[in-house]
Amino acid sequence: MENSLANPLIYLVKRVLDYAAAALIFLALLPLMLGIAILIMLGSAGPAMYRQSRVGKNGRLFYCYKFRTMYVDSEARLRELLRRDPQARQEWAQSYKLPDDPRVTPIGRFLRRSSLDELPQLLNILRGEMSLVGPRPVVREELEKYYGEDVAFYLRVPPGLTGLWQVSGRSDTTYEHRVSLDSWYVKNWSLWLDMLILFKTVGVVLNREGAR
Repeated sequence: MENSLANPLIYLVKRVLDYAAAALIFLALLPLMLGIAILIMLGSAGPAMYRQSRVGKNGRLFYCYKFRTMYVDSEARLRELLRRDPQARQEWAQSYKLPDDPRVTPIGRFLRRSSLDELPQLLNILRGEMSLVGPRPVVREELEKYYGEDVAFYLRVPPGLTGLWQVSGRSDTTYEHRVSLDSWYVKNWSLWLDMLILFKTVGVVLNREGAR
């Protein structure tokens, strides 16, 4: 265990690189993001983006931004599915994910499989709430249910736009493995590790590995 992020200077270097890289990527992809926003609003009623509460560094809650991939009445659709489908209810209880989610719009399915729905999280990075690489942002219920003693490591850094879980199978892995990857990342962080994860993320996104 390296625990390099406990060094304030090393952590500062990581954050400076986050801000600089996020600003450049955001400006470069702004035309693409505007185009996606228009397609979302043309495809179904509702706003182009949505926000949802996530747990950040030191347990601070923040609103995580994404492109909207669901219908505006998604919660009602989810409740109805879980009421009548025991298998879906079990899958939801285990991972908070469904392989064939009826809440997701057609354009939303493409955005999720291509991971383009997460591009607005660049705004979270520029706001200081997230990092380019880090643990996956989770809701408080997930943190309390699954992370156990590893909570301390998760809370030590901002969650990331990408991370070890995203390049290690994503939805094809168990939640327990995901938690172990988040903890290992914090314990063994290095600048080279971040660069490797970013490099692998490109391949994972292009091949749509583990995306749902």
